[in-house]
Amino acid sequence: MRAMILAAGLGTRLKPFTDKHPKALAMVNGKSLLQRNVAYLLSFGITEIIVNVHHFADQIINTIQENKGWGASITISDETDEVLETGGGLLRAANYFAGQEKWLVMNADILTNLDLHKMIAADEAYALKAEGDLVATLAVTNRSSSRNLIFNASGTLCGWKNNTTGEEKWALPLKDSSTAVPKAFSGIQIVHQSFFDDLKLQGKFSLIDAYLQLAQHYAIHYFDHSDGILLDVGKPESLEKAATIFK
Repeated sequence: MRAMILAAGLGTRLKPFTDKHPKALAMVNGKSLLQRNVAYLLSFGITEIIVNVHHFADQIINTIQENKGWGASITISDETDEVLETGGGLLRAANYFAGQEKWLVMNADILTNLDLHKMIAADEAYALKAEGDLVATLAVTNRSSSRNLIFNASGTLCGWKNNTTGEEKWALPLKDSSTAVPKAFSGIQIVHQSFFDDLKLQGKFSLIDAYLQLAQHYAIHYFDHSDGILLDVGKPESLEKAATIFK
């Protein structure tokens, strides 16, 4: 399996560090977030990785080259002309995944101990029982979040809700709201080649918007890893917390 690390974001929540550096190079106990996530993927046998870059792209490229990819074979997806968000970034990297049945995509600014072997097994089980093609399996937890993905009782993605503003987006409206299963997205997913088959979006768009479009016709399920560790290392205080957990 190949993987993509999404590292093109501006990292505005991590200012002032990101005024002069990309968020993927923020340090936790002497190792950058990017290095830690490459090592994480390597620990599960994933050695071929593509990294998209935009904000201070040269710093990421130079760091990867100087460290010889930390033992991984790393390809760069250049978005210096325009940041494409998560969905547009994956679409630009489509050729890298040509011929691949499925691959892993993760944000650069998360740290986790999620067991990818278990997630891959769950994805395989979903693919066998899915009604229609399986587009993706999304890692989620039950943590409190300002935004939730909404699944039905069968674990199929139906919608999205902003808990702060009340905004909702639906792919498959629920007939009975009591059956809604809200989950917080972890920024990790296994994506299948069918993602590209009927995608109507182009240019700059989020993976969430892509999933909501595709969920109208394809299956998207979740993998709950609430029993493990997940840190969104997007703020300075999160870096401090990460330093106490990830040595």
